[in-house]
Amino acid sequence: MAELSDSLLFVAVLAYALAMLGFAADAASRRATRVLSVAESGQLLVGGGGPPLLVDESPPRTTGTAGTAAMALTLVGWLVHVGSVVTRGIAADRVPWGNMYEFSSAAALVAVTGFLVLVARGRVETSLGAFVMLPVVLYLGLAGTVLYTAAGPLVPALNSYWIKIHVAAAVTASGAFLLSGVIALLYLLRARFDERTDVGEAVRFPVSLGRVLPSAGSLDRAAYVVIAFAFPVWTFAVIAGAIWAEAAWGRYWGWDPKETWSFITWVLYAGYLHARATAGWKGRKAAWVAVAAAAALIVDYYVVNIFVVGLHSYA
Repeated sequence: MAELSDSLLFVAVLAYALAMLGFAADAASRRATRVLSVAESGQLLVGGGGPPLLVDESPPRTTGTAGTAAMALTLVGWLVHVGSVVTRGIAADRVPWGNMYEFSSAAALVAVTGFLVLVARGRVETSLGAFVMLPVVLYLGLAGTVLYTAAGPLVPALNSYWIKIHVAAAVTASGAFLLSGVIALLYLLRARFDERTDVGEAVRFPVSLGRVLPSAGSLDRAAYVVIAFAFPVWTFAVIAGAIWAEAAWGRYWGWDPKETWSFITWVLYAGYLHARATAGWKGRKAAWVAVAAAAALIVDYYVVNIFVVGLHSYA
């Protein structure tokens, strides 16, 4: 079962990588189609003495063949990824999030699930696919190489029913926050692209990537929806972790590095939601707070777990 889980994860990563290429090809194809259409219309108007043509810099929002294939590959990868997580749990005879390798795999699965749900509900467009799949592939690649751990029993410190509660919530919130961080970054790209093109300035990479993205408003709303879902889950994870800490170490909170950075992450996301609700922060200011919160989460997960000595070092 452990070998099957590893093989399924490899297939999932391959499917996600191919989907990423498909999404990129679809965006490039739609952009080329739009440019050709604009050029042809311009020639007709000029020849007929018509008025100047107002050019829409955004590509058409219909999904082409490459995009449809990419979505299919994403769904296949998701199904195989689910199989990898399930078979890992069967092989280890426990919940499949007992170490950093398993946590990373499960969190990436949540991120992909969130992307598929947002697409299905019409919250985002498939043009985001390449940008979502890239960090997912990198995340899983790091998990399957540097962080890989053979299937086995839990270390004694983690052998508690709280791992089914606290860590499950942390996995869910982390995967959703990963998705929201990507969307917030894409919002900043799109907003910067709009700002420059509105005044006729030339755009260069990476700002030029904004051309293939949905509208800035839709990206802002999508990031908010994901964070609004994930924040209560993260709050519950922090509370459950404190209860577990009291049972294991005799105190609810001791400012262990992991606890500290989890709290910093919570404060940043709380600030994001509070600013939007009370100060009317939308757009660029809110996006930068969301990006800072995602960066704090990365520090909490990678830097603290790997490089900082604390009570959570066994993770």
